[in-house]
Amino acid sequence: MGRDYNRGMKTPETYNNITVPTLILDEAKCRRNIARMAAKARANGVRFRPHFKTHQSADVGAWFRDEGVSAITASSLRMASYFADHGWSDITVGVPVNIREIDLINALAARIELGVLVDSLESVDFLSAHVRAPISVWIEVEAGYPRTGVMWEHPEDAIAIAERLQGSERLRLRGLLTHAGHLYAAHGAAEVERGYRLVVERMTSVQTALAAAGFNGLEISIGDTPSTSIVSDLGTVDEIRPGNFVYYDVMQSTIGSCTTDDIAVAVACPVISKNRYRQQVAIYAGSVHLSRDFLTDQEGTRSFGLVALPTDHGWSEPLSGAYVVSVAQEQSVVALDAETWQQLAIGDVLMVLPVHSCLTADLLKEIVTLEGKSLPMLQLSAL
Repeated sequence: MGRDYNRGMKTPETYNNITVPTLILDEAKCRRNIARMAAKARANGVRFRPHFKTHQSADVGAWFRDEGVSAITASSLRMASYFADHGWSDITVGVPVNIREIDLINALAARIELGVLVDSLESVDFLSAHVRAPISVWIEVEAGYPRTGVMWEHPEDAIAIAERLQGSERLRLRGLLTHAGHLYAAHGAAEVERGYRLVVERMTSVQTALAAAGFNGLEISIGDTPSTSIVSDLGTVDEIRPGNFVYYDVMQSTIGSCTTDDIAVAVACPVISKNRYRQQVAIYAGSVHLSRDFLTDQEGTRSFGLVALPTDHGWSEPLSGAYVVSVAQEQSVVALDAETWQQLAIGDVLMVLPVHSCLTADLLKEIVTLEGKSLPMLQLSAL
């Protein structure tokens, strides 16, 4: 039984033991998000290879098995190693291969079906000379998000990579892969739908060029939460790799990927200060807990997270007019309506719905369910 810190609002018993910023997970919402995306993949006849970078937890990962998931995506070779240790045997690493980690590449390839991304002949040549076990290779394509990948307008670059892979004994070309990260900046479902159709069209054009060069049967893999959440007919792709959907967040609710009721995590934050002149409070939770990601409304106001109250069953809907105004390293300032400000006391708990749950989860590195169960996450220092 936790100590009673409350002198203002009565905090539900679930939160009595909160002393520091804590990531709270609503397991029922999380499982619902997983089941819904798995059902969409089945309805579209595509492989569901979820990205585990958001939750980074073996326990949460196990919930995907209940929906028939057997193949996953990781954001690093070390993350792939963590999930391989927990029984996942088909893992694609969703960033261009880091050839300096060749020892880990070989160790993973010897025990799982490992998929890697390439977008250069240099990476292919290095892998060909150094890998000791079969590896699946995806050519990453830049199809709208200017980050990494061969540019879709220049399929000759993809063809050159495919031709080089033909000469490798252990590298097997699997297909074309892209991340439509630019859709996270979309304004509404219609814009996401148009953007997704354009990405698929561009990927198909590269696939067609490769087929004309003699490379037939290559798959198309796409991965982003907005399109896979919003688009009903995923078209001719073979695989989807969303990650953020497992928790969702304020950014996704703003895009239209989900409602605020679908957001499965919130950060429980102790109130540490009150300012009656500005009608604000300070909470113990800053950029090292919430991240510095923010959203800007039409008036130019920045929000680093929405604010809710703890309840017996999780947390309330976001409070009207309440949001995280600013973040410092260890604390943040929250704007509130007059009634909520008056009722709150030092030591009470506020719930912050994160702007970007992937970063928030990565920073906090531990999950606590509404039932009080602690779910460990990947700790790189242990690898």
